[in-house]
Amino acid sequence: MEIHVVRPGETLYAIAGRYGVEPGLLAEQNGVAEDGALAVGQTLVIERVETFHVVQPGQTLDAIARAYGVSLRALYRSNYRLGGQPLIRPGERLVIAYEGEKLGSAYTNGYAYPFISRELLSAQLPYMSDVTPFTYGITAQGSLLDLRDGVILEEAARLGTGALMHLSTLTEEDTFSSQRAADALTDRPRQQTLIDQVMETISAKGYRGLDVDFEYIPAAQREDYAAFIRALRLRLAPMGLPVMAALAPKTYAGQPGLLYEAHDYALLGAAADYVLLMTYEWGYTYGPPMAVAPLPNVRRVLDYAVTVIPREKIYLGIPYYGYDWPLPFRQGETRARSISNQTAVALALEERAEIQYDETAQSPWFRYTAGDGAVHEVWFEDARSLSAKLGLIREYGLHGAGYWNLMRPYPQGWTLLNGLYDILDG
Repeated sequence: MEIHVVRPGETLYAIAGRYGVEPGLLAEQNGVAEDGALAVGQTLVIERVETFHVVQPGQTLDAIARAYGVSLRALYRSNYRLGGQPLIRPGERLVIAYEGEKLGSAYTNGYAYPFISRELLSAQLPYMSDVTPFTYGITAQGSLLDLRDGVILEEAARLGTGALMHLSTLTEEDTFSSQRAADALTDRPRQQTLIDQVMETISAKGYRGLDVDFEYIPAAQREDYAAFIRALRLRLAPMGLPVMAALAPKTYAGQPGLLYEAHDYALLGAAADYVLLMTYEWGYTYGPPMAVAPLPNVRRVLDYAVTVIPREKIYLGIPYYGYDWPLPFRQGETRARSISNQTAVALALEERAEIQYDETAQSPWFRYTAGDGAVHEVWFEDARSLSAKLGLIREYGLHGAGYWNLMRPYPQGWTLLNGLYDILDG
């Protein structure tokens, strides 16, 4: 696998010819528009095919997978255009395998809201060991808020992807509640009722584990939170089901702030089976323009985390989005627009902006002038920035990657992931 950065004057067909790959497949793998238009500075993942199969009359996708000794999920991953659907036609060419060695194997997890389109969900699930519907919150009375997760669970079961239940302190107003966190962690009868409801939901819906994401916890509940995770693990362990805790991106134990203080890496790392490091949102809606996950920042979090948490327990958080900021930035006034990586490239193409790459942050960005005369600055993720982050999984010996989130299409990201790692089943 290689990553090509588009230069001025280059065309899709010329690039395909240079690398000896098919233009149509190259476009498909990278989400290039039908007209083949490319933005200067955008990336293209180059995957050379080792084995093709031409579909014969009467053949099924499952039979083809068996004939080549590959899993159906692997076949979907090598052919994104199938969209996780087994519909094939005689004469159609399927990729069985690509050339080149991978970095190794990894577990993956991705988050999805219940309103995700079934089409998009199905296309992405083969790349996930587990999917996590977002989210079961907590009512003011301490009970579970319901979640319409049926479609996600149905598609996950069909495509062989595991599912983790997600428990958070998100309220009916879609905000994290410090008070509800404190109530759940300190009121023992209320906590026991909540745990019982979690267990009932996991059993009724067939979840294969639990992901707990309590944010903005008062510092006084630091030990209470770890005890809560341990209590959940004690209930789930006899069933062979893991508990994961999502952790704010800390760089040292005593890091101040409501987001960090109750997330004790050592205590939670010992209490949980796995942890997710939420290594993103340095660049965020209300902050100044910058990379969402600058690589040096991510490394600093990892460098601290591995000193107190076993490496094999850690999922690295991977952002799957970007932001568009109007300039000049004014603290308290400016609000960035969240956009997909695919949209960012399309915007650069539309505005004839050349995509730059910050070698320190290891992240792409560009500026453009909108129709109203306002200058905008965009930071997002591309094959280079994602490859740099995903490479940390092997470098640090981590369990895998946790994607936030699966709500927007980005074929290139999945082509890249499939080229770098064999995805393990959840």
